[in-house]
Amino acid sequence: MSHYNQSVEIVLHVDDTLGEEQRNDLALSLRSNDGVYNAKFTPNRNHLMLVEYNRVKYKALDILQKLTSNSVRAELIGPI
Repeated sequence: MSHYNQSVEIVLHVDDTLGEEQRNDLALSLRSNDGVYNAKFTPNRNHLMLVEYNRVKYKALDILQKLTSNSVRAELIGPI
């Protein structure tokens, strides 16, 4: 079964001002989790992060917790 059948994409707002390297490291950290298919910041909107993940394995709040465990302040905006 394709992972797209079980995936959902959410938007997170990162409160902290991060440099490009910090944003890349944060996205890589999220993508390193099994079941997180993609994590990236929106071009020209460096506070918005898009995360695609397995909705069977994780809830949106799990993804938010993984993000904030990296010492950044963030909020869940919602699904796309």
